[in-house]
Amino acid sequence: MTLFDSPDFEGHEGVHAFFDEKTGLKSIIAVHSTARGPAAGGCRMWDYSSASAAVTDALRLSRGMSYKNAMADLDFGGGKAVIIGDARSQKTPELFEAFGRAVDSLAGRYWTAEDVGVSPADLVSTRRTTRYVAGLEGHAAASGDPSPVTAEGVFRGVRLCVQRALNRDLDGVTVAIQGVGHVGAYLAQKLHAAGARLVIADVNEQALAEVAAATGAQIVPTDAIFDVEADVFAPCALGGAISTTTLPRLKVKVIAGGANNQLADATIGQAVFERGILYAPDYVINGGGIINVAGEIRALEAGTAFDPPWVAAKLDRLAQTLGEVLDHSLIDQRPANLVADEIARARIAAARRD
Repeated sequence: MTLFDSPDFEGHEGVHAFFDEKTGLKSIIAVHSTARGPAAGGCRMWDYSSASAAVTDALRLSRGMSYKNAMADLDFGGGKAVIIGDARSQKTPELFEAFGRAVDSLAGRYWTAEDVGVSPADLVSTRRTTRYVAGLEGHAAASGDPSPVTAEGVFRGVRLCVQRALNRDLDGVTVAIQGVGHVGAYLAQKLHAAGARLVIADVNEQALAEVAAATGAQIVPTDAIFDVEADVFAPCALGGAISTTTLPRLKVKVIAGGANNQLADATIGQAVFERGILYAPDYVINGGGIINVAGEIRALEAGTAFDPPWVAAKLDRLAQTLGEVLDHSLIDQRPANLVADEIARARIAAARRD
């Protein structure tokens, strides 16, 4: 199967490959849509098993960003960058400068930010070779690390889903969190403050220890997180957590977390729905980070200071949008992921017509 035949290529405007021999940069930048505005989405650094796996991830993530930006009512399209490499051992300032040149070659069609394996400090180097970088600190328009805002949006979404599915607040609810990186750790703190009991798993033992010490969370092995007796499963690691293999193991009433592409494929949403599990579509519930980044891009382009009230208003509206998706899912008796997809595609199509 060629790239153009791949179901993940659907709707993409362009896929760009970059290689820099001097720094070892191997990067894919996928631009799904610029109908609503410049494509915006983070950069992920991961030790992919193959270039094909990296392209597939970039395609799925960039399409998800188009939908996420549309559902967050932002004037941006969707794009995503991936860097093939081990984020623990292969990072250099020169590599991220080379990545900046790759971004700059797209002449503003794509704005980048941090994602898994990439930090704001890394993107300081990228900023030296392109202006199309957001999520940084140290200037008037700066929004800083978007992870806390992502976590706030996910927290609100979890709370809403628990109210819908269990008719109660978060006090005493058990939440199984898969992944306690930046977003997962912030989410754990918020859930703990609300009285939730936490069970956590991650490949990073230091992160586990820190979150457990701060929240009293129970630590379980990474694979065992699917078997926990919990009310909520919160995927906050890499994509594909909910599959035909893992779904039957879950004993929860709610799936709501910060990860992208939580469903291994779109058909899993039907199985989740048939099991009576309330699912918060990932690109709706986790849109807080890109709202924060959009606030920075908006300020940079206007030459003004960052506007926290604008971000707060968009975050409030995002929670309302999630509620509307869940309402339609219940009324139409259809999986929430399909409902969200239809709304996002309609918004993108409307922008193309305009």
